[in-house]
Amino acid sequence: MDDLGSATADAVVRPTNGKLDAITPALRRLEVAAGPKFRDLCRVQRELGVGAAVVTAAGDLPAELVVHAVVMTSAEPVTRAGVRRAAEAALRQADQWRIVTLATPPLGTGAGQLSLDDAADTLLGAVFEHGRSAAHPATVVIVVETDAERDVFEARLARGSPS
Repeated sequence: MDDLGSATADAVVRPTNGKLDAITPALRRLEVAAGPKFRDLCRVQRELGVGAAVVTAAGDLPAELVVHAVVMTSAEPVTRAGVRRAAEAALRQADQWRIVTLATPPLGTGAGQLSLDDAADTLLGAVFEHGRSAAHPATVVIVVETDAERDVFEARLARGSPS
């Protein structure tokens, strides 16, 4: 278990809404750790759609970059399909930016969002599928905050590649 803000990686994935706002307390802590200039990097002219991903500098985080993955908007709630699109977009950005090590939390979890089981299956499915054809990222680190999250992801990984 770790904190996304202190993850040792070239980039971290930050699940967001379409305005690139933090959507969980953990992501608000990430913003604080990234420093005051980071919030300025997260401004958009208009709301992005679910499944979009954009890359910014990481501010004061140990990682160099942040990949913002849009999992919800004001009009579209978190769904498994939307989380899958956001995960795929984040992974494509990592490949285009040649990010070697990418740290990500479970995407789409939290109050009123996906179950941890659905989030794990969705994220790992996207990671395994992406890894079949892309060189980057070479390593994806799933950063969990609780024993329950760790247990679910470890169980999914022990089963092998999701279909």
